[in-house]
Amino acid sequence: MSSPVTGGPGIESLGTMLTAGALLSDPASTEAYRHDWTRLPDAGTPLAVVRAGSAADVQATIRWAAEHRVPVVPRGAGTSLAGGATAVDGCLVLSTERMTGIEIDPTTRTAVVEPGAFNAAVKDAAAPHGLWYPPDPGSFRISSIGGNVATDAGGICCVKYGVTSDYVLGLDVVLADGRLVTLGGRTVKDVAGLPLLKLFVGSEGTLGVITRVVLRLLPSPSPAATLVAYFDDLRDAAWAVVAMGARVRPAMLELMDAASIGAVEDFQPMGLDREAGALLVAQSDAPGAARTDEITVMAGCCEEAGARSVFATDDPAEGDMFLEARRAAGPAIDARGSVLAEDICVPVDRLPTAMERIGAIAREHQVEIPVFAHAGDGNLHPAIVHVPGDQEGRRRAEAAFAAILQVALDCGGTITGEHGVGRTKRSALPAQLGPDVMELGQRVRNALDPLGILNPGVLW
Repeated sequence: MSSPVTGGPGIESLGTMLTAGALLSDPASTEAYRHDWTRLPDAGTPLAVVRAGSAADVQATIRWAAEHRVPVVPRGAGTSLAGGATAVDGCLVLSTERMTGIEIDPTTRTAVVEPGAFNAAVKDAAAPHGLWYPPDPGSFRISSIGGNVATDAGGICCVKYGVTSDYVLGLDVVLADGRLVTLGGRTVKDVAGLPLLKLFVGSEGTLGVITRVVLRLLPSPSPAATLVAYFDDLRDAAWAVVAMGARVRPAMLELMDAASIGAVEDFQPMGLDREAGALLVAQSDAPGAARTDEITVMAGCCEEAGARSVFATDDPAEGDMFLEARRAAGPAIDARGSVLAEDICVPVDRLPTAMERIGAIAREHQVEIPVFAHAGDGNLHPAIVHVPGDQEGRRRAEAAFAAILQVALDCGGTITGEHGVGRTKRSALPAQLGPDVMELGQRVRNALDPLGILNPGVLW
């Protein structure tokens, strides 16, 4: 165990309650746990880090924190794009990265998963049984199930298959007083008592710390057919998305604007058309002839909207190539500088308006804002790029960030579709929810965490 922090409230006593090696308290070791993916400049310095190996470690940590009135910041893989796992001064960062167990039950089509297991690992464990875990965030290879549950993550497949909450059947959660409660189980139907299970999904570590998840699995889908369409104008691509949504239900419908296409080609050349104003990538995994029918309908929608070219393939390898190009958009844009990541979601018919206004915001504030999107469900990811260390550039980026949140509200949408409110969007939350709902949420939070030790500064 590392040496205790000088002046800490008996941190060495916590170490005696945990499994060997769980407590890190020297600054050299805790530095890596200050920031999540957002790299907020005001991240605090933790008192210590607990790398829990079991639910008992989590309970001991929470009980110690409650006794000493020390804030606790739960953390999975640290991939939060809203500052939800950013440390605050004097906190305990409670990491579940070592809790990675996965058990697949093919009979009930369920997976019992510890919170530190990666999303990709669950998919890999299910596949040999002919099963599939659908939620598919862009970070699926490096994000944890605990974090996915905490933010109710969505991703590329959610236009047809839904988001994380649609697959959570049960949870074990450690409450703010250290009690471990079990919610739900392995049954699809369960209406016993209040629906507390759903309350914890998406609560961003403010109501309890997840230690076990029961996930619903599906039979593996049929191989998908892929459609790719290039457009001269981004707005035309958006109208194609609206038309598709009225006629079919794609398994995937993703969009990249010209700036994100260029970023991918700069980062990892994949043969995308740099001259295009937008790219749509859609898939159908419908069985048999229905797959061809859906692709035909989607191609017609693109052509009617003015696509400059439309290409379809049944070859999974070709389809995966375009899917990987879309997945590369996030890392490619991140490589261009410091990024303020958005994930607004609007009704699909408002996509053209939202995209047009985001372009105007980029021009007004003189910032680069590549946009990629889970277009099929209206979930936009404008990424505001600025030069690290340029304070004026940071100020303009933050102004653009706030303006884009307002676009979501003006369009009847939400300030966050899948990343969570975290710390970066909490100032905009009252404008979406209003005072009565804000007060109701605060009452729930106070009831479950009266000392206010769980993830302070997240949500409100």
